[in-house]
Amino acid sequence: MKARPFQFLEVPRRLPRELPANVRVLGWQEIHAGFEAEGAAEQSARCLDCGNPYCEWKCPVHNPIPDWLALVREGRLFEAAELAHSTNPLPEVCGRVCPQDRLCEGSCTLNTGFEAVTIGSIEKYIVDEAFRQGWRPDLSAVPTSGKRVAVIGAGPAGLACADRLARAGIEAHVFDRHAQIGGLLSYGIPAFKLEKSVMDLRRMVLEEMGVRFHLGVEVDATLAGELLRDYDAMFLGTGATTPVDAGLPGQDLPGVLSALPFLVANARRQRGEKHEGDVPFALAGRRVLVLGGGDTAMDCVRSAVRLGAAQVTCAYRRGEADMPGSAREVKYARAEGVQFLFHRQPLAIEGETSVTGVTLAATRASSGRAGSVELVPGSEETIAADVVIQSFGFRPSPAPWWPDCGIELDSRGHVATRGAAGATSHPKIFAGGDNVRGADLVVTAVYDGREAGTAIARQLLRTASSL
Repeated sequence: MKARPFQFLEVPRRLPRELPANVRVLGWQEIHAGFEAEGAAEQSARCLDCGNPYCEWKCPVHNPIPDWLALVREGRLFEAAELAHSTNPLPEVCGRVCPQDRLCEGSCTLNTGFEAVTIGSIEKYIVDEAFRQGWRPDLSAVPTSGKRVAVIGAGPAGLACADRLARAGIEAHVFDRHAQIGGLLSYGIPAFKLEKSVMDLRRMVLEEMGVRFHLGVEVDATLAGELLRDYDAMFLGTGATTPVDAGLPGQDLPGVLSALPFLVANARRQRGEKHEGDVPFALAGRRVLVLGGGDTAMDCVRSAVRLGAAQVTCAYRRGEADMPGSAREVKYARAEGVQFLFHRQPLAIEGETSVTGVTLAATRASSGRAGSVELVPGSEETIAADVVIQSFGFRPSPAPWWPDCGIELDSRGHVATRGAAGATSHPKIFAGGDNVRGADLVVTAVYDGREAGTAIARQLLRTASSL
């Protein structure tokens, strides 16, 4: 497509076709279809190529967004795929799950009155269509180094690290306790945001690149010692999966669930996997109340709707504009029938033999620290619920063997690293993602894994060249 100045004046922002809410809640497929080539080119041509791409700088991995938009407009799909992978090892994932409204699209120059370029949907199109047409990363010219690195965790940080190691000719062996790769990409994020076939294809691509997966493997002290002995380096991408405990009275009642075990169990059910540790739940015809306001809470409410809940409500202690999750997800949840209670603080979960409701109090802005809230006296009320899902965030889960390996933690229990590349107190061990940052975005985990993989390769190949 030929570039035309000011195309954004002639062509409005348009997303791929969206399934109506009353249809999409009947299944688990992604709610947006993909662009066709013509639509992707048309939307890409809306880019101003403004010279100071705020979208690129707001992107945590600093994707060269205007450049691959131009390639899509020109129909040079494979070059766009190559460029997208140059900064992002998982572009098809980030195109689906990144909160673009808070990142690249939120910073698009056109967002000042003409609506942002549909960056996320075009990123998804580039990789999906390139893979469909047979494009794959070309590593034919990469010499084999003879080095091996153990990657612990097959989530976004671990996969990004393995990608960069493979591109450097280093054999990456990825270990994960789950039966499939992806970590929370496969077991935490529901299929209506990220269909699991996407991760199955990414696994095939990585294996073609030389990455080896060891799944269903729990890394304990014995195995960790063997890996440190037999491999040239190790990367820890173990995420943050320990739920923040609000200490609410009644939280141990039957019918009270924690967000992540609920989402993981549901994902396993859909895959037909059985796991004795999965939490039992039945939501059909029941009143579900989700406590929390992040993206995980939105995943829970939208999953509850699809699981047949009679009523789904989300209670959050601040206002809608203060929610830490994506505004887009809140919009989708509301369209699917979820009710929201803002400025509500949970005080206790009620019930005797099982949960019957939650006592909430109204909140208002506090005169203390910015962003803090205080309770409104006399505002307590009990909201009826048959199932309560707590979603207050997550903390890292340090493995028992980490101290024995000399891995230092900070005061919050996160892996202490030196610099952006993820070096730890152990000279052979690097780390990145949520176990370093705390619970954060998929794209920041991808950035950490990418940087650590590059740093490991640099260290190992420099050592090899000096021998």
